[in-house]
This record gives sequence, structure tokens and C-alpha cells, in this order.
Amino acid sequence: MNNENQINDPQDRALWEIAKRRASFKRHLLTYVVVVGFLWAIWALTGDRDDRRFPWPIWATLGWGIGMIFHYLGAYVFPRENSVEKEFEKLKQTKTDKKII
Repeated sequence: MNNENQINDPQDRALWEIAKRRASFKRHLLTYVVVVGFLWAIWALTGDRDDRRFPWPIWATLGWGIGMIFHYLGAYVFPRENSVEKEFEKLKQTKTDKKII
């Protein structure tokens, strides 16, 4: 069932987009935790018991973690589409304001 097509109010549509981004981030976070945990488990359970061996899962953890940070920022900190849409809305509002005057 797709409720997105039934949303007519622009504010509700914007909230729907924010909700989609946040749900997407939560799924991404779960995937990250499972896969990175699995990689660390492989590292811990394989190889010799020498404490000097290099922890290779750190590269996946850090690399993917950077992507997770950006995904979080897009979902929670900067939820608007982008600055182009903000600017378009400002121009549209000023055009409407000038017509009223």
C-alpha cells in the first residue's frame, strides 16, 4: 500500500519525505550493525591468537561508518531536500507576496 500518492498537502508531503528518510536510516543502521558485527566476529574467531595481528574489519567499520554519519545527517539534522528547493520556495513566496500588494 502506497500512501504517498494520497498526500495532497505540501507540508504533509514534506513530513512524509522526512519519515521515509528516517526509516531508511534505521534500516541502514541495522544492516551496518549486523554486517560489521559479523566481520568483527570473523576476525575474532579466525587466525592465530597473536595479539599483534591487524584488525582488518576496522576499514569496513570506518569507511561504512562515514557513510552512516552522512545518512544520519541527511535524515535527522538536515531533513529538507536541498538548498535549491528552499530557494525555490522563497522565490515562490515572494512572488505571491508581490501579487497581493
